Amino acid sequence: MKIMKTNILSFLLILMIISTFASGCVDSSATSQSIQKQEETATITVTDALGRNVEIPESPEHVICSGSGALRLLTYLEEQDKIIAVDSIETRDSVYDARPYALANPQFSTDYTVFGEFRGNDDPEKILALDPQPDVIIKTYSTSGYDAAELQEKTGIPVIALNYGDMVNNRESMYQSLRIMGEVMSKEERAEEVIAFFDETIADLNERTAGVLADEKTTCYVGGIARAGPHGLQSTEPTYPPFLFTNALNVAYADMELSTAEVAKEKLIEWDPEIIFVDLSTLQSEDENSAVYQLQNDESYSQLQAVKSGNIYGVLPYNWYTQNFGSILADSYFAGKLLYPDRFEDVDLEDKTVKIYTFLVCQGDEKLGREVCDQMINAFGTPAFTKLEV
Repeated sequence: MKIMKTNILSFLLILMIISTFASGCVDSSATSQSIQKQEETATITVTDALGRNVEIPESPEHVICSGSGALRLLTYLEEQDKIIAVDSIETRDSVYDARPYALANPQFSTDYTVFGEFRGNDDPEKILALDPQPDVIIKTYSTSGYDAAELQEKTGIPVIALNYGDMVNNRESMYQSLRIMGEVMSKEERAEEVIAFFDETIADLNERTAGVLADEKTTCYVGGIARAGPHGLQSTEPTYPPFLFTNALNVAYADMELSTAEVAKEKLIEWDPEIIFVDLSTLQSEDENSAVYQLQNDESYSQLQAVKSGNIYGVLPYNWYTQNFGSILADSYFAGKLLYPDRFEDVDLEDKTVKIYTFLVCQGDEKLGREVCDQMINAFGTPAFTKLEV
């Protein structure tokens, strides 16, 4: 009987030890799960370009980019693999494409579902049907489609609004957008690298061409500038960045916040530039609406000295689903080499263009950068950076 009591007590003691150990394991596991859950739901508050304080998950894993240029900026930050869907522009079947970020990422057109129409015309129902759901929606040109607050209300997903900016009048807005996106994606360092790349490249262009007297400069003009589609020779840009960055004598220059302008034919003839650059996006029009066709067939243009001397050159389109900043820089070096050959004689234009695309959209892959460069130069049949037959 005594032995039996001893055995019972020993058994109960073992049960207590096992129970305590198990309880400890459960508590430890529960604590671990609680910590993990807290980590998964950790948030930060980001102030977007509209001044809205938006609470978002820290280091989001799934995002979508709405609006012209939003996915381009994400690609600059090397975070394009975080997207889970695209807008319709990425899947559109087109003969022409002058978007380096998309050429470097053909998976955009094949591997992702569409969440809405291009230019920010989002479809909240399609967004809510995505699996997984985006942690954040990044939106440029927030006045297109649903505004940021309305889209956030309809989807329940945080929306970060950005001002896309440009490289001339609104460069700081563009830099602010890169920094905000860097904060959202925990890519602050890369954002600063991209900003430094732009600043250093523009400074190099300016330093090479500063100090040239006006009477020593070659007069120039750019026509065929795209805006929501192709346009003819009279479509120009008064503050054309490649001319500004190289201190060129742009006959159509005007100190104003104006991206594109339609000039009178008579005014262009009066200006009579020595060199005419043609944005090759104009070749999408294969009729009288094309700048090249007009130069070849309009007798009024035959009197221009640029036409007589054959100084007509094609440049890369840059205004394609808003501005492609890398193409602007490549065009700037081409303009520099033509207008100031002695100051750019050390620049290999193809290598420079490859370097630009490699850094901005190819994650340092020079082979891919060379492929993108080749595709861009030959995107319209007639190669960019060459003399045009008129």
